[in-house]
Amino acid sequence: MTRTLRFLVPAAAGAAAILIPFVTGPYPLAVARSVLIYMALAVSWDMLLRSGQISFGIAGFFGIGAYAAAITVLKAGVPPIFSILLAGVFAGLVAFLLGFVILRLRAVYFSITTLALAEIFRVIIQNWGDFTGGPEGLVLPGLIFKGDAKSLYWMALAAVLLACALSAFFQRSRLRFALTAIRNNERSARSSGIHIFTYLMIAFVATSFIQGIVGGIQLQGYGYASPDSVFDAYYTLLPLAMALLGGIYSTPGPILGAILLGIAAEYLKLKIPYGHLVVYGIIIVLVILLMPQGLYGLYRRRVKLRAMAGAAGSSPSRSADDNGTGATHA
Repeated sequence: MTRTLRFLVPAAAGAAAILIPFVTGPYPLAVARSVLIYMALAVSWDMLLRSGQISFGIAGFFGIGAYAAAITVLKAGVPPIFSILLAGVFAGLVAFLLGFVILRLRAVYFSITTLALAEIFRVIIQNWGDFTGGPEGLVLPGLIFKGDAKSLYWMALAAVLLACALSAFFQRSRLRFALTAIRNNERSARSSGIHIFTYLMIAFVATSFIQGIVGGIQLQGYGYASPDSVFDAYYTLLPLAMALLGGIYSTPGPILGAILLGIAAEYLKLKIPYGHLVVYGIIIVLVILLMPQGLYGLYRRRVKLRAMAGAAGSSPSRSADDNGTGATHA
């Protein structure tokens, strides 16, 4: 049953995602595109979390991707559609270089360092005015699809599919066993011959690559990037809350959490314009305390307990049947 849900949730979400542009208006389509953006970020965050490393650097690599896309278009004349791919490549390259330092850290030290990345990137870009536009930011003279909501939606959906494909690869390849071993017991994993730094680097660069691409796509939606907007903590807190709510260490979990919390987020922004981040923080605390494996994890646990109860219930009757059969033959 759990395996069925593992494929059912992404399949149902994918079918709905394809139908949305044909059955909704501009505003619901914009909300759906926003949900997809955060869904891709949530899935990417969960991929690194499977190694046991809790990163708070989503907004940092998202913002780096947005600025990389803007600068390559404005300064180098790169076609906007290719700037999105370059945004992911640049974010991955930055993660690769930083990884030699911060991937040596563990637990809270790694988390604090990644949390500081967004602020470090923001300060650098804000003070590099001649190249990055300074505090005012950069404005693209023309967008790829000139505000075409459907085309922007398909781009966001492509980012989600890419994130889900990488996440599924992580789950089906030897990366899954290596990252799980590192998360459970790093010393034991090292003694088993697992090159811990290599696998952590792969996960760190892959997730940063996705976050950079998402930043480049988001830039095309607004045509504008400023230090305060693209490095906003909102791009870290909301994907993190989505993954925790839906269920960590899986692909369906962040998808489910993104759908539920993404819709709720739009409502909260309308009702609590300046306090919705507090609600996300409360959700994170409650989920960690009461439901650490999220909705999907809770479902998997109930299915497992039900299967165990069914197996235990069938054992006595099976023994009775065996005894009865033996008595008859006797």
